[in-house]
Amino acid sequence: MEEVIREKALPPADASADRASDRAGAPPARPRAVLDRITSPSDLKGLSREELARLCDEVRDFVIEVVSRKGGHLGASLGVVELTVALEACLDLPRDRLVWDTGHQAYVHKVLTGRREALWTIRQFGGISGFLKRDESPYDAFGAGHASTAISAALGMAAARDLAGERHRVVAVVGDGAMTGGLAYEALNNAGHSGRNLLVVLNDNGMSISPNVGAVAQYLTSIKMSPRLKKLRDEGLNLLRKLPAGGQMRGAAERVEAAINSALAPGGVFQSLGFNYFGPVDGHDLNLLMHLIPKVLERPGPVLLHVLTRKGKGLTAAEEDDESFHGVTPFDRATGKTLAAPAVPGPSYTAVFGRAMIEAADRFPRMVAITAAMASGTGLAPFKEMHPRRFFDVGIAEAHAVCFAAGMACDGIRPVVTVYSTFLQRAFDQVVHDVALQRLPVVFALDRGGLVGADGSTHHGVLDLAYMRAVPGMVLAAPRDGNELRDLLWTALSQEDGPFAFRFPREAAPPGYDPSRPPKILPIGSWEELHDGSGIAFLAVGAMVESALEARRGLEARGIRAAVINCRFVKPVDATMLPRLRQRFPLLITVEENTLTGGFGDGVLEALEGAGLPMDGVVRLGIPDGFTTHGGRAQLLDHVGLSPRGLEERALDALAGGGRGPQAAPA
Repeated sequence: MEEVIREKALPPADASADRASDRAGAPPARPRAVLDRITSPSDLKGLSREELARLCDEVRDFVIEVVSRKGGHLGASLGVVELTVALEACLDLPRDRLVWDTGHQAYVHKVLTGRREALWTIRQFGGISGFLKRDESPYDAFGAGHASTAISAALGMAAARDLAGERHRVVAVVGDGAMTGGLAYEALNNAGHSGRNLLVVLNDNGMSISPNVGAVAQYLTSIKMSPRLKKLRDEGLNLLRKLPAGGQMRGAAERVEAAINSALAPGGVFQSLGFNYFGPVDGHDLNLLMHLIPKVLERPGPVLLHVLTRKGKGLTAAEEDDESFHGVTPFDRATGKTLAAPAVPGPSYTAVFGRAMIEAADRFPRMVAITAAMASGTGLAPFKEMHPRRFFDVGIAEAHAVCFAAGMACDGIRPVVTVYSTFLQRAFDQVVHDVALQRLPVVFALDRGGLVGADGSTHHGVLDLAYMRAVPGMVLAAPRDGNELRDLLWTALSQEDGPFAFRFPREAAPPGYDPSRPPKILPIGSWEELHDGSGIAFLAVGAMVESALEARRGLEARGIRAAVINCRFVKPVDATMLPRLRQRFPLLITVEENTLTGGFGDGVLEALEGAGLPMDGVVRLGIPDGFTTHGGRAQLLDHVGLSPRGLEERALDALAGGGRGPQAAPA
């Protein structure tokens, strides 16, 4: 009975993708002499260097125009304009494979691959994705929204090419932020000694979202050339470019060029891994890139080209504040100031959590905060400022973050691992093997739990209740509001018998948040009956409590009194209240912003079965078995049937059908 919610399939990226409907809400098209002629990368082949340079200016201006009006990931894309143009002019796409890590830097790629006008719909419901998607364009060789995957995927494509006896080129573009992730080094280690023809372009802008941390970032900084050394190398390369093509002189010149790069660019770590290393080079020097890229593509074996770029290049505000301009809401491009946003009823859950962590630091002196390159995104920046010795940013390394926390917990520290829900998926083995198996009291604070909105399927946190519920000894909870979020943090830090996880959404906390109210320590597994009713009860988790309360009001207008239960603990369930609810209500509707498979609703059924109680009349509402697309959060909740209106309609359907047998209501 479950309807699979699939990503919207879009037509191949060609001229037909530039439909008039894509410009809904866009300003009148401004003429751009070169960009207007580009419908695919093949159109770059016949352009002169002057035209390519003008194209860079025009596409940078266009991306700024769109993102300033629509929002999105801006800084990284502005930093790779020249690199993208050079790569797509030199490669034969889509025959050659171009793999972008994460996708934050791929807006220019989308523009050049037939999605220029579709960019006006980016990250909107029914529009194109903010990341790379294989089913959106044949030019998107590999989909990704999580960092550090590009080198592994590209190496797999190179191996597939070699097995098929083909000769196309494979290129991975990876940011230096992704190089703080262990997966990137596993791939480099494998690729470097494979001998396969593969080009890795390291886009080094010194940032991922927050400033990069760790020895890798320090190493990349150390090998960036001094101005004097760079001038010496550039003068040598410029002299070599003036030599006539062909013959022994050209061959000798190329050998000298290789020697200059080797002598003056100490990329020792990459060379020790088996890569031919070139760089660092100016990633905004289009002529230099157009000269170097064909040459490094011709080199046999694995090659790493290290380019230096400026995040936010071409927009003064973004260059001066690259962290804030990583991802933006609509802004005034003249001033860089964010446009007035709709008023929200109160602080976000993230802000409430950040404030609660500062409070908790005074109450729990052994508590520390750990994050994975997301200090600002998870609300921990103020904590970092106030307690720098108790704050640990490990880089884009979630698995390490969890194991690091486990080591701390072994010696009496109380770590709070704070990550986006979707990113904890990358550390599941550490949650099980290193934390839960040893019953270590690590706290997991999962931001962006549920549907996150415009970032879409790669970032929705809709699996956490299922996979964390499966971990033995895990206490799992979700607050209904900001006050309860503080309560759960206090509760988690007050118990030391194993791990404790709670998740909260990316939205404003409901009205009523009171920071002056003392936090409470809640009994583990306790639920809360918010409203009594007759015949039907909503058993709601986290943010779905507010939706259930609103649905209750709609049902009450129809003469139906529905009870609403705040099921703040997903595991363990309330072993006292659940049997009583089963006796009182013929129809129980579980509501969770999580996949139905293995989620809270399944936990309720398991508990009823374990207690020998009837499971008839239990309806499970949640995310169907599929990947939910991108769009506004309210749109997506309505799309999957979890809006207040959707809950009301499903309750009426269940009442009309008698609610016989446990079921997952169709979306």
